[in-house]
Amino acid sequence: MKHLFVINPVAGGIDQTDTVSRLIRGAMEKKRPNEPYEIYVTKGPMDACEAIKARAIDGAPLRVYACGGDGTLNECVNGAAGRPNVALTHYPMGTGNDFCRIFGAGAERFKNFELLIDGEESGLDLISCNGRYSINICSVGIDARIGTDVHKYSHLPFISGHRAYIFSTLVNFIKGISRPLRIRLDDTVLEGDFSLICVCNGRYYGGGFNPMPDAEPDDGMLDFLIIKKVSRLAFVKLIGKFKNGRYKELPEEYVTYRRGRALRVESSEKIIINIDGEMQEGNFADFIVEPSTLSFFYPPDTHW
Repeated sequence: MKHLFVINPVAGGIDQTDTVSRLIRGAMEKKRPNEPYEIYVTKGPMDACEAIKARAIDGAPLRVYACGGDGTLNECVNGAAGRPNVALTHYPMGTGNDFCRIFGAGAERFKNFELLIDGEESGLDLISCNGRYSINICSVGIDARIGTDVHKYSHLPFISGHRAYIFSTLVNFIKGISRPLRIRLDDTVLEGDFSLICVCNGRYYGGGFNPMPDAEPDDGMLDFLIIKKVSRLAFVKLIGKFKNGRYKELPEEYVTYRRGRALRVESSEKIIINIDGEMQEGNFADFIVEPSTLSFFYPPDTHW
């Protein structure tokens, strides 16, 4: 068994490479002294994906540890997906670490390399979206636009971190919450103005939002939450229930909930597509479940 520890040096806003590397070396010396391992520090976007592909090509069993935030995990997912000799886990170092939240109190156990090295493996579903995989949640709508625009404002004087998010939210509220879209969900077609479409394989995103507490990452299905056009005032009133997984309490005239295997969103204008916190742009988005496409390992006695 080979072990590949992929470290994102900018995760969480602080370079923790030296500290994490010491922890890795100590854990491997204690738990797997006779097994080869490599510590790889990423150099740029999607570098992690290519590093995994290059090291998996010989077909030998490989365990990959994504040491970073949800973006690092997503890159590693795209390198490991569909490769039967590769298993992946997450050592959370980001600001959100949303996918691990599905494990509840056990999420803290992912911060222990000794436990991860002894981890149990399970097959997880993935979401395929326009050529990129997602392990967690994808979306189209106001949330994706806010997330993208944060980067536009974070460099401005006195606006950074949480302030940039608030500023982006205010700007997008002024621009308008909803957009005209055409949605195909299995055999159903919905047309009109929509505020938000959530496609869930996991349960948490956006730094703790829990829109779909019932989602199961290994059931071969996706959970779709579609929110129609709402006023700014109504959106403010509804967002708390959306954040806390109380979608069943939202008014039926605003919300459509379905389970299925595929959903397509089309627009005459460019739309922003959120894929595990990574943003794409286009006139359409195809979300398709890919059952048991990733082998994921997690600390012993940890469950979602």
